[in-house]
Amino acid sequence: MASIFGFQFKRKKDEVVSFAPPVFDDGAVAVAAGGAYGTYVDLEGSARSEAELVTKYREMAMHPEIDAAVSDIVNEAISDEEDKGAVHLNLENLPVAPKIKDLITAEFNYLLELFEFNTRSYDVFRRWYVDGRLVYHVIIDEKAPQNGIKELRYVDPRKIRKVREMKRKPIADSGVSVTQVESEYYIYNDKGFQTNISATSNAFGSNGLKISADAILGVNAGILDKNNQLVLGHLHKAIKALNQLRTLEDATLIYKISRAPERRIFYIDVGNLPKMKAEQYLRDIMTRFKNRVVYDSSTGEVRDDRKFMTMLEDFWLPRREGGRGTEISTLPAGQLSGDLEDVKYFQRNLYKSLNVPVNRLEPDNTYTMGRATEITRDEVKFTKFVSRLQTKFSELFLDALEKQLVLKRIIAPEEWPSLANKFKFQYSKDNQFTQLKQLEIIRERNTIMSETDPYVGKYYSTEWIKRNVLRQDEDEMQTVMTQINNEIKAGIIQLAPPPGEEPPKK
Repeated sequence: MASIFGFQFKRKKDEVVSFAPPVFDDGAVAVAAGGAYGTYVDLEGSARSEAELVTKYREMAMHPEIDAAVSDIVNEAISDEEDKGAVHLNLENLPVAPKIKDLITAEFNYLLELFEFNTRSYDVFRRWYVDGRLVYHVIIDEKAPQNGIKELRYVDPRKIRKVREMKRKPIADSGVSVTQVESEYYIYNDKGFQTNISATSNAFGSNGLKISADAILGVNAGILDKNNQLVLGHLHKAIKALNQLRTLEDATLIYKISRAPERRIFYIDVGNLPKMKAEQYLRDIMTRFKNRVVYDSSTGEVRDDRKFMTMLEDFWLPRREGGRGTEISTLPAGQLSGDLEDVKYFQRNLYKSLNVPVNRLEPDNTYTMGRATEITRDEVKFTKFVSRLQTKFSELFLDALEKQLVLKRIIAPEEWPSLANKFKFQYSKDNQFTQLKQLEIIRERNTIMSETDPYVGKYYSTEWIKRNVLRQDEDEMQTVMTQINNEIKAGIIQLAPPPGEEPPKK
């Protein structure tokens, strides 16, 4: 196996001691320090299960209902409007000089080009949502790392696995040992981790490549199984609902096809014949009626044609002496309702499992531009769900931005933890509900403000109105006042003269 491939940042490790082991949500395989080769069975099993999940999710995404739901989610999360990018970087709260902000913004735009996010944002976000994870290899010029990232190459998540070596460290004079992280890296196998590898070989001795953690960009859905070992995707909770829908659709289709035709029932009078002769007599009657002598004009042959479909076969039943004689009746076709309410019920369950409003399942529903108060609660929940997806997906940009800024020496590795939470990623929105909601809020605030205006200076102060009616904070009030003063100086706003005075002549 090759040595660590890629590059690695040198960071000062904080000596933090705790009796509780660290908890991670990246699904990395935890092994004993220096013992990655001795945990072949567990490591291969975990990786194989996770790869199977990704394959399962991709198969599910091909189902029409799942594809429609995923398309709704991605369309709401990613809005690639003309002359506007899908995502923008907000650095208002970043405590650095304006010149540094300009450099950071330029580097972020460069990273978007490497991701091809301005042209393929829909595909990138959909791939992350369906697979539940997204992995890129960061390629740099090792001879000139200060030039930054040269390429971001997509890696199939089924072929790479993160490994975290854990170490038990004893605390002096206490007799207690704590668990700490020794190192982290990735293992890449071009054949994937579902292939069978000989148990006598090392875990990755000749079957994998060890890659530095800093050379990999990765973001997952942040959903773990009950044992905190496997990373699940957002489609995972829809597996049962999809299987139920498929089963019911197949059962309904089979029932309708098999029960569609009417069948004949032949009651044959066998008198008081013995059982064996009665059965023989019944078979003779069946053969006599079912034999079809067919003449083939092309060959001049005469043959018996007995090709009958099973679902169309008639029923032949013997009838004893004393009952009615030979009789032929019909068995009616199945009376399955054409509305398929059971299928629609499971379709609604499938959409609910994906957090998509059920009303989007109906193709006949028209799009309305009503008041925000008329928007259903499901649409409100759906909007918040999409916002959470955008926040989680932004970790990919944040991780890439850290590597680019450190490589370009714009910031130091030690400075990043204190600045990371100051970066805000704003996604373009075309959700009509969000716009209607904002307009509705502004309209209601203006209405309340006009009703309370006569009481300003008597029961309310101007600052109280700004804080409690317009819901402005200190920064927003200061910004608005600065803009008003600038517009007054520029002559855009004309102030009314005091009572008894004439307005100034232009």
